[in-house]
Amino acid sequence: IRSEKDAFLVPIPQYPLYSAGIQLAGGQLLPYYLNESKGWGLEADELEETYRAASSKGLSTRGMVVINPGNPTGQCLSKENQRDIIKFCVAKNLVLIADEVYQTNVYADDKEFHSFKKVACEMGREASALQLVSLHSVSKGFTGECGRRGGDMEGVRFAPA
Repeated sequence: IRSEKDAFLVPIPQYPLYSAGIQLAGGQLLPYYLNESKGWGLEADELEETYRAASSKGLSTRGMVVINPGNPTGQCLSKENQRDIIKFCVAKNLVLIADEVYQTNVYADDKEFHSFKKVACEMGREASALQLVSLHSVSKGFTGECGRRGGDMEGVRFAPA
């Protein structure tokens, strides 16, 4: 976040860390709403409208946060939904921040987790310009490591500093 005009798309509902962090850093929160009737997926049209509205107010949308599997919803985004998100981020030159810390906490037989990195790789050239930050944690795993704190992030397609 470089100025008070920088903005990030953040899902609603969400764990409030993102909205608080963006506001503390002086940026603008651009909420996009997950659709409960569609398994907590998101609508590409809504993303486009939120982006357009922010631009008309003079905001520079810099990135998009996606929480997959969702917290607090528990949803796993479909590959189709993930591809739509990747295409949107590439078209708008947005950094995609994929919070994937709950990837080992999927218990429903009809749900399957796919990492954004994997989906982007499968898309080939269509996703070749995607800048992706994947977030992971050992604190959220299956064996209940909640007392321990540790995590990592991987940045993909960022120029060396």
